[in-house]
Amino acid sequence: MNSSFQEMGFPNRDNKIPILVVPFPAQGHMNQLLHFSLLLSSHGFPVHFASSSIHNHQARHRLQGWTSASLHNITFHDIPIPSLPPSTPNPNSIHNFPSHIIPVLDSVIHHLRSPISSLLHSLSSSSSPLILIHDPLMSFIGHDASFISFIHTFKFQCVPAFTQLALIYELSSKPSPQDNHILFSPLPNSCPEELWTFHRKHDYESPYEGVLINTSHAIEEPFIDLLAKEDNFVGKKIFTVGPVSPLTVTDRMSGPRHPCLEWLDRQPPKSVVYVAFGSTITMSDGQLKEIALGLEKSKQRFIWVVRDADRADVSNETELDVAKSLLLEFEKRVEGMGMVVRGWAPQLEILAHGSTAAFMSHCGWNSCMEGMSMGLAMLTWPMHTDQPRNALLITEYLKVGVMVREWEKRDEVLKWEKVDETIRKVMVHEEGVEIRRRAKELGESIRSGTMEGGSSHEQLSAFIDYISGFK
Repeated sequence: MNSSFQEMGFPNRDNKIPILVVPFPAQGHMNQLLHFSLLLSSHGFPVHFASSSIHNHQARHRLQGWTSASLHNITFHDIPIPSLPPSTPNPNSIHNFPSHIIPVLDSVIHHLRSPISSLLHSLSSSSSPLILIHDPLMSFIGHDASFISFIHTFKFQCVPAFTQLALIYELSSKPSPQDNHILFSPLPNSCPEELWTFHRKHDYESPYEGVLINTSHAIEEPFIDLLAKEDNFVGKKIFTVGPVSPLTVTDRMSGPRHPCLEWLDRQPPKSVVYVAFGSTITMSDGQLKEIALGLEKSKQRFIWVVRDADRADVSNETELDVAKSLLLEFEKRVEGMGMVVRGWAPQLEILAHGSTAAFMSHCGWNSCMEGMSMGLAMLTWPMHTDQPRNALLITEYLKVGVMVREWEKRDEVLKWEKVDETIRKVMVHEEGVEIRRRAKELGESIRSGTMEGGSSHEQLSAFIDYISGFK
């Protein structure tokens, strides 16, 4: 479990103030909010976690770093919803955004609103005050809460302060106060129009007292300070409580240990590149072939997670249709050097393993935080939405990684030579020694921030003290 936040300097208060947590029903959002819910429950708060029965099952099933027993400290409200519309990822889409999931999310939110609003009334009537923490993309619940007395509402941001700040500047055409123009350069088409349409449809005026951000001062202190000066944040409490995921991964959920961890046990320290592109990415067969060849040519040890983007119901995941014969032949050629994992992988345990040195990632913020917290060098391959900004933060500001594919080449199939080049740059070349050193130092700073006296520890303590004052 997360020994830093859970055991370092926090009394296990018998808090009676209930907390209702409402995540956005997508893996990268649900995972962060479930981790944070477990942190709050470990400090004595009765926490309620509300989503569809399908998505709550997904969040619980994929949780890593906590014991199974810890889930009993949270009350899950598994809201039944009608059958979801079909959703099949398109590996040949003109952009990498998972457009197939938009109708699903639209349907889920439509069916969640009434039951969650009823739950809000029920919890607020049985005990006052009530703390509401919701994803900004679930702003309907903040809107509904504004009509009920004694509810204190907070938004939980699943992206870093820098990315929020860059989006504010881009949408308002406001000149950035930074000298580094690379960081704030325009990134066209990072969000497809269908996502903006979805956002406008579900965006409600939603008053709130404060913002919780899964980040830390060690990562982006200047941007946190700048964000606090923006109109939407002036007068709001800002708590930078990251990382919310466990830092000491010793206790596992029930079940057998994944074979890839046994494979990692046999590898030398800091010798393995972990390659995974999250839960929203489907690669074309052509791109998979290039990645495979790049990994093989690099002659570096690797674990490569190959899977399609999530469908509507992940409990009904099917076998990948991608280049099965290619992967079988590839696995034979790289036997002993690398391992292909099909489907879901225990990412947190892989990143925390002593044999893992670097992480090739799509740069969803959940993955970024997990990788940086473990002190790993990052090989960034952003696909959509916040990911291009997150990648710039890592490569241009923190300088703890290298860019695998530049954003301006996002519509091209990346050739194996570039995959090979960036892996070698981090794992073999002299430049990589410095990158890995900085990554190790950043990881140490992030982890020390969660210990007593550290910035993240103080921020979480400040939030706990703040809401405890509502008794």
